[in-house]
Amino acid sequence: MGLSARIADMARLLSLLVLILEASLATAQFDDTYLLLPARVFDGQEIHAGWAVLVRQARIEAVGPTASIRPPTYARSIELPGMTLLPGLIEGHSHLLLHPYDETSWNDQVLKESEAERVARATVHARETLLAGFTTVRDLGTEGAGYADVGLKQAIDQGIIEGPRLLVVTRAIVATGSYGPKGFAPSFEVPLGAEPADGVDDLVRVVRDQIGKGADWIKIYADYRWGPDGEARPTFSQAELELVVETARSSGRPVVAHASTPEGMRRATLAGVETIEHGDGGTPEIFRLMAEEGVALCPTLTATEAVSRYSGWNPEVDEEPERMRASRESFQAALEAGVILCAGSDAGVFRHGDNWRELELMVAYGMSPLQALQAATSVNARLLHLEEEIGAVLPGLQADLVAVDGDPSEDISRLRDVQFVMQAGRIVIEP
Repeated sequence: MGLSARIADMARLLSLLVLILEASLATAQFDDTYLLLPARVFDGQEIHAGWAVLVRQARIEAVGPTASIRPPTYARSIELPGMTLLPGLIEGHSHLLLHPYDETSWNDQVLKESEAERVARATVHARETLLAGFTTVRDLGTEGAGYADVGLKQAIDQGIIEGPRLLVVTRAIVATGSYGPKGFAPSFEVPLGAEPADGVDDLVRVVRDQIGKGADWIKIYADYRWGPDGEARPTFSQAELELVVETARSSGRPVVAHASTPEGMRRATLAGVETIEHGDGGTPEIFRLMAEEGVALCPTLTATEAVSRYSGWNPEVDEEPERMRASRESFQAALEAGVILCAGSDAGVFRHGDNWRELELMVAYGMSPLQALQAATSVNARLLHLEEEIGAVLPGLQADLVAVDGDPSEDISRLRDVQFVMQAGRIVIEP
């Protein structure tokens, strides 16, 4: 064979290899490039009819009117007729290592269930939460399961189990004597469900230790039910809370406070925490202070409702219980004062996967459906310092996307009917 023939053969072989490579690249891109075609898009702020979203790999590449988007030929189109596409929902207050209290009381979960059993349950809870459209969760304490939340987060990140992106606090911090199962003889050392710490040296050590073991946030109980008659009273001084905030902040970690009394909320707010959980005893004065300081409230309305039901309340025939009245009125006072409202339900007190119940109660208590959607997406993303990654449908952000039948900005209960879930560009549920 002459030189020219060999060159011709090599050219043909090279051309064939190029075609094979191009086909392989097109197939690979087809596998992770999607054109999503819903009836409307909620972008984290408002609704846009007739918009489409182009996803490539883990990111949103383009958003806008369908006619304005030029997808590559290999993009896979996914029709979502009649549906609203919105950012992956964000749960601001969950406990994946707890399960509903009408199944097993909190005391018995902490004292009688092994950590292995609780982790096994939590893997199921994580998947149920993701399938409900909540692609990111701030988990606010293992409640006696040590640092198991760090392991859950790592297992999800590595693809070992399915679940939402997690931000964890590990054990949470409580004042000695304030927290944990009660009614035992003083000689017994009862597992507490959190980590006690007091004073300068102890608080600094515990905060740093929790950070070293994987805490993304630090959680502290600014008050608890340890008064003379079992009523809620402040636990830490303002100086102690300030020390916790300063120590955590130096490592780049924010602080979240459990607080339900006016004084506990006041101390936590002035100490510089970023969110306050529950807040049932908040007053207009306290909520004005929170608004001035930019401290958000995570009201956990669903937990209050669930506990009321477990206690025998029947909404069909019974009057509103006192605890629910206080929860509703504090939420409304916070809303009126202009406090930033986090969507956080305290899931674990009730069933994981029913996190949408919090948004329905927020609307029932005075928010518009659009405000509730914002709270569970763009507002929560900002509160969790993740607004550059999630919480909106914008080019460059993670492709965390959920589709529901109908328009949840008109009827928030539409969030119960999740038809499509995508997390970081990976399809979890497809219609």
